[in-house]
Amino acid sequence: MIREPLRVLVQALRDGRVTAAALVDEANACHRASESTLGAYKAWSPDVARAQAVAADALFAAGIDLGPLQGIPVSVKDLYGVEGLPVFAGAKRPLPPAFGREGAVVRSLRRQAAVMTGKTHTVEFAFGGIGRNTHWGTPRNPWDAHVHRVSGGSSSGAGVSLVQGTAVLALGTDTAGSVRVPASWTGTVGLKTTKGRWPTDGIVPLSPLHDTPGLLGRTVEDVAIAALALEGGIPGLRDGEPTELPRASVRTLRIGVPKGLLWDGCAPGVGEAVQSAVEELARAGAQIGGLELPEAEGAWAVFLDGGTSAAELFTFLEEALPERLDELDPIVASRILAGKEIPATRLLARQRRLEHLAAACVRHFDAFDVLLCPTVPIPPPKLEEVEALEDYRARNMACLRNTAVVSYLGLCALTMPVGLDALGLPVGLQLIAAGGSDRRLLAIGRAVERAIGDGGARLGRAPLQPP
Repeated sequence: MIREPLRVLVQALRDGRVTAAALVDEANACHRASESTLGAYKAWSPDVARAQAVAADALFAAGIDLGPLQGIPVSVKDLYGVEGLPVFAGAKRPLPPAFGREGAVVRSLRRQAAVMTGKTHTVEFAFGGIGRNTHWGTPRNPWDAHVHRVSGGSSSGAGVSLVQGTAVLALGTDTAGSVRVPASWTGTVGLKTTKGRWPTDGIVPLSPLHDTPGLLGRTVEDVAIAALALEGGIPGLRDGEPTELPRASVRTLRIGVPKGLLWDGCAPGVGEAVQSAVEELARAGAQIGGLELPEAEGAWAVFLDGGTSAAELFTFLEEALPERLDELDPIVASRILAGKEIPATRLLARQRRLEHLAAACVRHFDAFDVLLCPTVPIPPPKLEEVEALEDYRARNMACLRNTAVVSYLGLCALTMPVGLDALGLPVGLQLIAAGGSDRRLLAIGRAVERAIGDGGARLGRAPLQPP
């Protein structure tokens, strides 16, 4: 039952066809069957989760309904503070207790009596798109039954937990792609919210300039339902906004397909899978147009030059956790410590450059409702292919290119699975919308999913099966 659509589970919990406790028992069974292979979780808390489920069932029995997420199993990235669970943030040792305080997003889950199954793995201090962690192990991508491929980062356990069947939804964070990369590589859906829309309190910071809480689910519909529910539990967020998604239809949809950078260098089958989806949308009535997107090249140049995150993270660690600098994984350390050498004047210049590019990019959304491109241009590498620094660096930059550009331009984005590449691994399509139009983006994503089918229909085979 735990693999049913969220809307089905929401109704089943209310009409008594399933209990929250039964969903947790099913999640526990999935964990026992596959966690030793997949390694999604840093902390698995079956007793705590079952107690939460029993409490949710008691509320249902008493006629109390706190919201759509009541009784729904949710995994939480190990950057979020969750009462009773330590925060490691992917590091060698747990962080001080102050980092365990719950912020607005987790409190929203609490207010609705959602069930938090445990803390999923993250890259050390969320600094990387590959998903590698030498302190606690790197989650395995469920789509390759033969070799250990990475699952994407930094929310490396989040997508795995959904495919594994231990959660219906997964909380992640996204700074340069840390929700969208793992969602794309695990065949799930990932929402990158507009910076500032969801509060980041109670989350270990990477980049105050670009950090955003995010959400993963198995379908766009699941993510849309959950995002609205989460927002309903964050005080003040919905003030003046309707409680439902706006209407959207593929027949009136204007889709811009950027030329150049965001389609360059795609591995075999990646561009083809996304292009096939574009052609299906055109046949369904969507208006497809090409466009030049020079702002993408500009934002990517800033990222290649070092961006802002390394300097921001180094500053945070030096001020809040200085003793951890000597404990960092060597690959993570080499990249973080590079931030120490960036002069303040250069950092400010990069920030101003990004602000100018973001302001210029807004004009494209006069002509188009959304922009569309592959989410990640390359397949998830084998773990052995990212163990040396130079190999890691090249693949990390490649996997983050199309997602980092979106973050640096102040936009919101949604990735959804649309097919398999030449290796038989999932391919994600990225829908990109103007900053602040998160709900419009979700509505468009739902319309696209209805027109071309969800991941279950498009991927065609089960994970952990030989291609």
